[in-house]
Amino acid sequence: MEKRWVLKPQGDADAVTRLAAELRINRILVNLLVQRGITTYEEARRFFRPSLDMLHDPFLMKDMDKAIDRINTAVENKEKVMVYGDYDVDGTTAVSLVYTFLKSLSGDIAHYIPDRYKEGYGISKQGIDFAKENGYTLIIALDCGIKSVDKIDYANSLGVDFIICDHHRPGAEIPNAVAVLDPKRNDCPYPYKELSGCGIGFKLVQAFAQQNEMPFSQLEQYLDLVAISIAADIVPITGENRILAYYGLQRLNREPRPGIKAILELSGFKRDELTINDIVFTIAPRINAAGRIESGTKAVELLISRNEDLAGFLGDDINDQNNTRKNLDQLITDQALQQIEDNEDFKNRKSTVLYNPEWHKGVIGIVASRLTDRYYRPTIVLTKSNGMVSGSARSVKDFDVYNAIESCSDLLEQFGGHMYAAGLTMREENVDAFREKFEAIVSTTIEEKMLTREIEIDAELSLTDITCSFYNILKQFAPFGPGNLSPIFRSSGVRDNGRGRVVGNNHLKLTLTQEGNQPGVYDGIAFQLGHHHPMVEQQEAFDVVYHIEENNFNNRITLQLNIKDLKFVRERDFAL
Repeated sequence: MEKRWVLKPQGDADAVTRLAAELRINRILVNLLVQRGITTYEEARRFFRPSLDMLHDPFLMKDMDKAIDRINTAVENKEKVMVYGDYDVDGTTAVSLVYTFLKSLSGDIAHYIPDRYKEGYGISKQGIDFAKENGYTLIIALDCGIKSVDKIDYANSLGVDFIICDHHRPGAEIPNAVAVLDPKRNDCPYPYKELSGCGIGFKLVQAFAQQNEMPFSQLEQYLDLVAISIAADIVPITGENRILAYYGLQRLNREPRPGIKAILELSGFKRDELTINDIVFTIAPRINAAGRIESGTKAVELLISRNEDLAGFLGDDINDQNNTRKNLDQLITDQALQQIEDNEDFKNRKSTVLYNPEWHKGVIGIVASRLTDRYYRPTIVLTKSNGMVSGSARSVKDFDVYNAIESCSDLLEQFGGHMYAAGLTMREENVDAFREKFEAIVSTTIEEKMLTREIEIDAELSLTDITCSFYNILKQFAPFGPGNLSPIFRSSGVRDNGRGRVVGNNHLKLTLTQEGNQPGVYDGIAFQLGHHHPMVEQQEAFDVVYHIEENNFNNRITLQLNIKDLKFVRERDFAL
C-alpha cells in the first residue's frame, strides 16, 4: 500500500538555537526535543532524567480521599474486599497490583476477573451477586466501571460498595459509587489525563501509602506491572506515563517477577534488555491470551505468583493458549478477508463492518487490527455471544472511532472505549442498519488523506550525521511509544553499493552510500520491501525514511537503518 510521507513541523529556530547552546548537543537532536515541547534546560533535564519524585500527588484526583477513607475502614474492620478488573492486559495487571498490595495488609482479599463469554466486558451482575453471596462488602473495580450506572445502583441495593478506578471516557452520568477515580471526568482536576487503568490502580495504592505513612520504596515492586499496562494499552508515553514506564522497564530488566520470567523463557526472548516494543509483541499477547481463550484469572495468578515452579506451570499453560489464539486469529482473519473480497460493496467503502456469528469472541479485536492494517480504514468485527452481537473496533490515525460509534448509539445496547479502539454490543437485527449508519458517518466525517497510511518524518538527516555519539543521545529519548515515538529520519539521494539482496520473507538488505558524503557505507534493513530490489540493483537513487537502531550479530553491535519505506528519485511525486 502506498504511503504518504509528511514532514512534521520543525522546532522554532530560535528555541533550537538557544537550547542547543545550553545542552551542547547536535541541533538535530535539539530539534527533536523542541518538537516534543521541550524548550528549556530544566525541561530537558526532566525529560532525560525522569524521577519518581516528579509523580503527581494522587490526592489531586477527584474522589481519591473518599476512596482511601473507604479502604482504611475496610482494613480496620477486616471487611472482605474484592478486587475486580477487565480481562485484558491492562485489567489483569491492575488487579494483580492492587490485590497484591491489599493482600499485604489484610487477609480477606480476593481477585475477580469476569468471564469474557458468560459475563462480557465490564462490571457484571454475576460478579456483584458473587460478592454478595460470599460476604464481600467492598469491590474495587479496575479498568472498567465508568459507564456501569445501573450495575452500581444494583450493588448499592444489595449493600455492596464500589470504588471505581477507570480511564475510559465517562458517559453523561457518573455512577453512584463511593468513589469514582477517572482523570477523564470533566470535574476531575488531576493534571495528567492519560494514565492506563493499571496506572489509576497504582495512584490508588500510592495514595493509601501516602496517607498511612508507608515509604514509597514499598511500591516500586509494582512498577513493572504499570509499564506492561502502559505498553499493552497503547496509552501516550508522555508525562507521568513516561516516568512510570521508565522505572517499570528498569524493574522488568533488573528483577522480573517469576510470571514474566516464565513468559520470556517460553517465548525464546534472547536480548539483554526489554523495550516497550518487546512488551507489546512478546509479553502482552500471552497475558491477553488467557482472557481471550479461557480465563483472565489465570493471567492474574501468573502475575501474582512468587513461586518460580508454579509460574513456569502457569506460563506454559498460557503459552499454549497463545498458540491457540494465533491459530484462531489466522483462521478468522482469512475468513474476514474473504468476506471483503467476495463483496464488491465492502471493497469500495470507507469503513469495514463484518459479522459472522461463529467467530471466536476472544480474537475479533486482533482481527479488526489486522484488517485495519490491510485496508487502512475504520474497522469493526462482530460476532455473536450470549444472544447478543458483540464487536471490537479499530481506527486509523486521527479518526475518532469512539465518536463515530457514539453517533450510532440508538442502535446499540452498550459501547465504550477510546479514540482508536472501542467495544460495542447490539441486537442481531440491528447489524445491517448499524453497518449502513456507521459507513454514512465515517464517509461524511473522515478526511480522504486519513485513508492513506502516513509516515511522519521528524527530520532530514545526512548519513554522515549518524554516529555513535548521535545515537547514544538518541537512545535517551526512550522509552518510545505514542506521544514519544521513535524518531523517523529521511535521507535523500542514497544508493546501494551493489551488495543489496533479498533475505528472509521478502526483506531487503542494503548497504547505502550518499552522494557528497563519501566515504562511508551504512547498513539498512527494509522489511517486506524486497519487491524494490530490481531497481535498487541497478543503483537507482532513492530516498529512505527510517529509524536508527542497534544490530547485534554474533556479539558485534553496529548501527543500522530500519527502513520503513523508500521512494525512487525519478518517481518522486511528493514534496516535503
